[in-house]
Amino acid sequence: MNSIFLVIIAALFLVAVYRFYGSFIAAKVLVLDGTREMPSQKHRDGHDYEPTNKVVLFGHHFAAIAGAGPLIGPVLAAQYGYLPGALWILIGGAFAGAVHDMVILFASVRQDGQSIAEIAKKHLGPTMGIVTSIAVLLILIIAMAGLGLPVVGSLYNSPWGTFTVGFTIPVAMLVGVYLKFIRPGKIAEGTVLGMGLILLGVILGPTIQHSALAPFFTFDKKQLSLILAFYGFCAAAIPVWLLLLPRDYLSTYMKLGVIGLLAIGIIIVRPDVQMPAITQFVNGGGPIIPGKVFPFIFITIACGAMSGFHSLVSSGTTPKLISNEKDILPIGFGAMLFESFIALMALIAATCLPTADYFAINSTAEAFSKLHMVPVELPMLSQLVGENLAARPGGGVSLAVGMAYVFYKIPGLGHLMSYWYHFCIMFEALFILTTIDSGTRIGRYLLQDFAGTFYKPFANKNSWPNIILFSALVSLSWGYLLYSGNVSTIWPMFGVANQMLAGIALAIGTTIILKKGKAVYALITVIPMAFISIITLYAAYLNITGNYLPKGNMLLAGISAVLMVLLVIIIVESAKVWKRDLADIKAGKLNKEAI
Repeated sequence: MNSIFLVIIAALFLVAVYRFYGSFIAAKVLVLDGTREMPSQKHRDGHDYEPTNKVVLFGHHFAAIAGAGPLIGPVLAAQYGYLPGALWILIGGAFAGAVHDMVILFASVRQDGQSIAEIAKKHLGPTMGIVTSIAVLLILIIAMAGLGLPVVGSLYNSPWGTFTVGFTIPVAMLVGVYLKFIRPGKIAEGTVLGMGLILLGVILGPTIQHSALAPFFTFDKKQLSLILAFYGFCAAAIPVWLLLLPRDYLSTYMKLGVIGLLAIGIIIVRPDVQMPAITQFVNGGGPIIPGKVFPFIFITIACGAMSGFHSLVSSGTTPKLISNEKDILPIGFGAMLFESFIALMALIAATCLPTADYFAINSTAEAFSKLHMVPVELPMLSQLVGENLAARPGGGVSLAVGMAYVFYKIPGLGHLMSYWYHFCIMFEALFILTTIDSGTRIGRYLLQDFAGTFYKPFANKNSWPNIILFSALVSLSWGYLLYSGNVSTIWPMFGVANQMLAGIALAIGTTIILKKGKAVYALITVIPMAFISIITLYAAYLNITGNYLPKGNMLLAGISAVLMVLLVIIIVESAKVWKRDLADIKAGKLNKEAI
């Protein structure tokens, strides 16, 4: 299979989906109204609520949702062959993920930018609001720890990557001040300034790597876990215009730029996808993912196809910043399709490597020895990079090698293999880190909403003691899991928890569509909700019985069981509300103005 064919088919398919399906949902199902007053205007406070240019907001939203999933998930799922992952990315992204993100963003905008738990409380009742809050908080904490793992894995003992990624923080704050006070509204100027400085940081990275400053940017995994949690706290507490917005939208330019270069590189090099369409591991027994392709591919590839974490962004920071309801289509639906394209690029980059090399990188030495495969180009690639690339599981290293491998094949760039590899490692960390900052801030909103149901003063989001307290609690919670856990304990739980949240969000989205009196269109959320909920419950059961209990990991088994029960309760209770709404629609009693 030639990679160019996959790139062209994916691009044409996703553009068509946006043009026809996305526009249909915007006009006929949600009936977006560009004249409505937005929460960002109604509750403008300069801290969380702030009307934002749609280009900047698209950058923030995309950066917030596009974390580890579209990069790491497809690489790991390549164990099954390129075809299962490609199909799930394209079909899932178009008809599940993009719908999920857009409907929840619409629901939150219509509810004054409130969280998914508060939306559930209003439309499903106070008890279900509390149940949803507990489920979402548990899932968010697990998700943040899971998203932090690839960052730590990419940056530990890497002064180049740590300096370059860290350099983006003061740059973002400078751009935030520039656009807020020095040249308000001059987005183009701020973008040029910010991107120029970020590229300077990229250029200086190799110099730092080989200078006397390297020890100051060299950290082990435990130290990076603590630094990451502290950064999450700062991003959650500092006003959104100062760090979160400028850093995220500037990072988006870097992300899209690199992926664009990768697509161009693929067109120039025309590498063949060397991984078979289907491998023998679809029936289980693989060295990377222990289970069968069904159901594990659906929880391994989340972001890029469908991810519950996106619902936290769509009901977190973004609805408080959007300035026109019609921007929901490009931001909610369009950003997800961009992410699907990136996921496919990651899949192609990994599967362009010789199959034996792919498994040698992503498997432990012991597991790879049982495959009786012989690496083809890996020894040569390791020499060019300057690092031993074998037995580096987790997906991040093989993705960086795959991307660098494409760039390396471009005529005249072969001597830069080491640079390309380290640049791609930095790129991955930058890509993922933007989800950490938004996720922690969203966690603060959720925890404050939950605590505010028991003690009203906690619900005040303008109180600095509240901001500091809840930012610290969220950061400490996921930071502890990240500090004490590893890939084998956190990532499987992250995959299941993330897709359970998608099921919950789609159930709430279905309720919103019915409340609008659009019963005939409710299937656009009901079908993906039923599919992902059944799949994820089955995967959770297999994780408990085949992974956690045999290894004596009672904590993860217990958390998985609790999440399974919460998901079932929310869906069952939602179905009861749907039944009442359908009866009201039939009797003409439904108050459509409530949404």
